[in-house]
Parts: sequence; C-alpha cells; structure tokens
Amino acid sequence: MLKRTEFAGGGGQVHGDRSAYARATIGLLAVLLVATMLFSLTAGASDASAWAVVKQWLSSSASLEGALSQRDRIIVLEIRLPRIILAVLIGSALAISGAVLQGLFRNPLADPGLVGVSAGASLGAVGTIVLGGTVLAPVAAIFGIYTLPIVAFLGSLISTFLLHGIATRRGQTSVATMLLAGIALGALSAALTGALIYMADDQQLRDLTFWQLGSLAGATWTKIAASGPIIALALATAPFLARGLNGLALGEASANHLGIPVQRLKNVAIVTVAAAVGASVAVSGGIGFVGIVVPHLLRLLIGPDHRYLLPASALLGSILLLLADAVSRTIVAPAELPIGIVTAAVGAPFFLWILLRRRGILDL
Repeated sequence: MLKRTEFAGGGGQVHGDRSAYARATIGLLAVLLVATMLFSLTAGASDASAWAVVKQWLSSSASLEGALSQRDRIIVLEIRLPRIILAVLIGSALAISGAVLQGLFRNPLADPGLVGVSAGASLGAVGTIVLGGTVLAPVAAIFGIYTLPIVAFLGSLISTFLLHGIATRRGQTSVATMLLAGIALGALSAALTGALIYMADDQQLRDLTFWQLGSLAGATWTKIAASGPIIALALATAPFLARGLNGLALGEASANHLGIPVQRLKNVAIVTVAAAVGASVAVSGGIGFVGIVVPHLLRLLIGPDHRYLLPASALLGSILLLLADAVSRTIVAPAELPIGIVTAAVGAPFFLWILLRRRGILDL
C-alpha cells in the first residue's frame, strides 16, 4: 500500500517502488547501530577499550579476566552500557513517536516536542519529582520506581488527546491549528511546570535545571528497569499501526472504505506515542527534534510506507542519539554538555530548512 505515492502533508508525488531499497536501508542501519554502540562503549574521558569488552563477553577464558581493569569494568558496564541501552530505547521511542504523529496528522511538521506532547510529559515528571514525597506519596508507594514514567505518560496522554481534539474537525486536521494548539499547550504546561519548580527545594532545583536540558548522565539499570518495559511495549505496538497509517494518508474517508477502524487507530496511536514519549522524558528530560529530523530524512530516502518507515526510524533515531550522546560526553570533556543542547543545535536548523522547503504551509 502506498508504494508509489510520496507522502507530502496532503499532497502526493509519484515515485518508483522503493521496497527493496527500504529493506536494504533497514539492514544497513541495523549494522550501523551495532557499530555505533561499540563506538559509544569507547567514547568518553576514559580510554576503556570496546574491543576488550567484546573479547571479555565472547570468551569464557579466565586469561581474559585482566582485559579490563576494575576501574574500566565499572566505567563500561555500570556507566556506559546502561547509558547506551537508554539512548537506544529513547532514540527509538522519540523517532517512532514522530513518525506516528506525522502519519496521524498527515503532516511532516508534527513532532512530540513541537506540538506540546513532551511538555505534558515534562509536567508530569516534574510534578512527581517535586511532589513525590508529599501529595503524590500514596501513588509513589503503590507504583514504586514506575511512578515517574507512569505519571509522565499520563501527562503526555492528556496533551496528545487535547491536541488531537483541538486540531481535528470533521476528519480533517488543520496544520496551523495543530501548531498553534501545540504552542498553547506547551506554554500552559511550562507555566505549571514553572510553578512546581518554584516550590522545589535547592537539591530538587539543581536536579530539575539539568534534567530540563536533557541528559543521559544519570542512566542506571534501575532507570532502564523503570522506563524500559513501557518504551519496549510502545515500540512493539508501533509496527501494527503501519497499515492503518498508510491508509490514513489517503484521508479518513478512504481509510474507512479500506476497512481500517480509524477511530481505534487514532486511540491506539495516541496511547502509543504518549507511552513512548512519557517514559522517555521521565528518565532523560527534554530531548528535542529527534522526532522530526529522523522520519523526515527517511521519508526522503525510502518513501512514506510506514511498514519500512517505522523500523527504520527506530534504528536511525537510536544511532543519532548515540552519536549526540558521544558528542555531549567528549566535546567539553571531562565535563559534559547536556544532550538536549546537541540535538537542538542540529535539529533547529533542520526544522527551519523544512519550513523553507515547504514555504507557505503555515499561511493562515
């Protein structure tokens, strides 16, 4: 489906069948992801060797016990490896969320960070950090380490449903309304977040300031255990949306004629995006532009078919976030630059390029 129609936010251009090219691209991205993960094991202030790690994993020989010193073993296995896994999960989640939102709204400008979804998740996360020991203490007692991602998920879920309800009328989504509503929801969430930050103590304030810039510095196996299952469930659900999103690109009426349950598709897509974004924001803070850069690049390369676009987005999102994390760890070593600054520095110019390339899309 949609093998020859180029998705262009409501318009269409005819291109050749890119299925074989898309499959080859996905295979190449999988190889690049493995290589990038190995590179990330080495990148950093310490000179711990990724090859030594691989040899130690692959060999049961006692003679290789000295391949890594105790210090390097802690750096690689307790600091870098959780960080790499978290970067893969979050990069995949943000990229797939962007692709699903763009398919749902039928516009390549949709992005969790730009339309207020991430802001809603941030509000839930900040509320949990500040109020977790008081107002939300009963909730924290019930859900334990899952409290933060669950509340962030609820915040992003509410934002996404509000955005969809405001921007869609009679089955048609207004691009201008979507962006303006996203700005309004983001501003409201930012105001409430600011009020919570005002209530925070000094230690919470320091943590929140760094967290809001986006960072993987606090990656631990506990955080992976808290957010990983939610993100993994969202990633596992996303491929089942591919056929419906392909049909939805033709319009809701056409999708209904094709037998696609449009309303159920919307509900599942919104919950999937909210879960992925909420759990990601809860552990990493604000990391922007991954959701708009990755799907847009891949749509230019392999076409709009979501059967290939979604898995390719997951792979490329992971690769880009791993590279951004490597830059953040090395560019000002031994200090660390928040990863949100790196992604914004790359993503903001790219977003401006999209606007210039699609000049007139925001004309009211």
